[in-house]
Amino acid sequence: MNYVIIIAGGVGTRLGAGIPKQFVDVLDKPVIAYTMEHFQNHPEIDAIELVCVDGYQEHLKRIVEKYRITKVIKIVKGGSEYEYSIMNGVVGLEGIAKPDDIIMIHWSASPFINEEIISDNIRVCKDKGNAITACYSYLLYGSNDGNCAMKAISRNSFMTLSAPQSFIYKNIVDLYKQVEEKNLFETIDEHHTTVFMANLGIPLFFSKGSHTNIKITTKEDLDLFRGYLLNLKYPND
Repeated sequence: MNYVIIIAGGVGTRLGAGIPKQFVDVLDKPVIAYTMEHFQNHPEIDAIELVCVDGYQEHLKRIVEKYRITKVIKIVKGGSEYEYSIMNGVVGLEGIAKPDDIIMIHWSASPFINEEIISDNIRVCKDKGNAITACYSYLLYGSNDGNCAMKAISRNSFMTLSAPQSFIYKNIVDLYKQVEEKNLFETIDEHHTTVFMANLGIPLFFSKGSHTNIKITTKEDLDLFRGYLLNLKYPND
């Protein structure tokens, strides 16, 4: 089976909306509802687990019911930071997911995703054991040396990593066992699944991405999403 864990554990302070960004309405519909619908409608996704910021579980249940997201099987409490929320989601599937099932992880505030990205993420994971949505960079890079760059860095040396990210269930369970055994939360600064994998020497296999598949972080991102939806609704205007 193919499960998706949608991480809705953040509070979104940078947006300044007064509520977590995943619950902000865009055209009278919360961001997380748009995100969930992509997985609800995808034929290869069998079930959805939601990881929710504490205090908003009942609110999220109402959204799930209102928009008829029938694939949701469980809502678990979010952690104190992003990676702990993922770990809570992985633990929440114990006794439900089988060792060789695919576990896809996606951000609730990333509603720009599409069917092709989801499908390719599953395809690569089946073939390689994990799949990280990735894009070549269109931007130029420079070193961060205070208020200037002393070196230009070739963009061909980089891939932009995004979500979704998929794993064989037994592999991601083992990954977090290694993270705890090696105390990686204490010994490295950036707590992300991909950083942990790289630190442990686990290759990250790329699947199809898109530069439009951004995570909503700022008010400007919300405006972009609103414009994107209006363009879909009125394509000829």
